[in-house]
Amino acid sequence: MSEPLALSLGQKFELERMTRAIDATGDPQVLRGLAKQLLQAWQSQKAATQWVMRQQLGAPARFGGELAVDAGLHDAIRPDGGKGGMDIL
Repeated sequence: MSEPLALSLGQKFELERMTRAIDATGDPQVLRGLAKQLLQAWQSQKAATQWVMRQQLGAPARFGGELAVDAGLHDAIRPDGGKGGMDIL
């Protein structure tokens, strides 16, 4: 069995930065927007993971509940389109 996934140091810092930003935000509208960004990032990450798994297994792409992911995969899974940090405020 392989070892569990662990966050890199950079990911841990980003997680802490976002946690503090959420804690400091009292505006429900801003929190709603952030929640939508996080849902989009989560679903994009799921699609990216499924795409990588299909590539490694040589399985054909499925249609329906899964998103087709193209060569711009790296930028697609980032909420900011690969242009730097995620600004929420």
